[in-house]
Amino acid sequence: MSTHSDWITVGALADGFAPESFILPNLADLTGRSLTLHFANGWQIAHRFEAERLSWQAADGHSQGSAAYRATSVRPGIYLVDFLKQENGQDWSISLVLDLTSASFTAVIGRMPDAQTTHEGLYHRALAGKLLTGVEVEFFHGSLDKPWQEGACPHAPTRELVGLRNLYRYSPTEVYEHIYLNENFYTWQCLKGVEAGLCDTDRCHYYKISDELYLFVWREKIVPTLGLVMIDMANHRSDGKIFGYAGGGFDELSNFPVASYCSVINRTEHACDD
Repeated sequence: MSTHSDWITVGALADGFAPESFILPNLADLTGRSLTLHFANGWQIAHRFEAERLSWQAADGHSQGSAAYRATSVRPGIYLVDFLKQENGQDWSISLVLDLTSASFTAVIGRMPDAQTTHEGLYHRALAGKLLTGVEVEFFHGSLDKPWQEGACPHAPTRELVGLRNLYRYSPTEVYEHIYLNENFYTWQCLKGVEAGLCDTDRCHYYKISDELYLFVWREKIVPTLGLVMIDMANHRSDGKIFGYAGGGFDELSNFPVASYCSVINRTEHACDD
């Protein structure tokens, strides 16, 4: 039976996932390319991709820099680019779904809660009307290399995963299941691995990127964690990352890749569903 001592840090989770993990290769497809992201909110940020680093420059000067990045693809023409950015003393998780097939993108920008927020009790947060998780995330959409026009990005929130119970094998030793409950919550449990026996229900977000291709993002509340994966239901593959504090303090971050072979266990259809 699990106890509170079974919960581990994101750094320890990364160590557990690493051996023989099913991660996808870091692609060089974007090397030498420049893409300008035209956000629906008016931002215009140019990105230049080199072999191991990318650089970015906002047209209005609000953001610029460079970072090591990872680029992967579970579907031809659609790339997941992930990196960490530090600006004004704050670390940010940046994940870009670059959809070359539709010349559009979705950007996911997240950050960890600070020490004070993390130490708030769940009961206090609930009574104060706050989300139970302190992990923050924002979603932005836009077009690639052309000015934004309404409707230019086909990526949209979806209910298509709701009701599914999926199995994810991240390595020979790490196996999880997800139950997608509704538009805002899902339940996970570790069937095998370093978190075996642990489970929880957490905040989540679903976006349909293309037919049977989804962006799934979750925010855990007990150990502050931001998870993000692209799920290709047609090819039974997922790829993404997990981001959080490496240890028990707040001075080191862990941002590690995860990928799985996935399959549907079953689907629940509720009588009240339209």
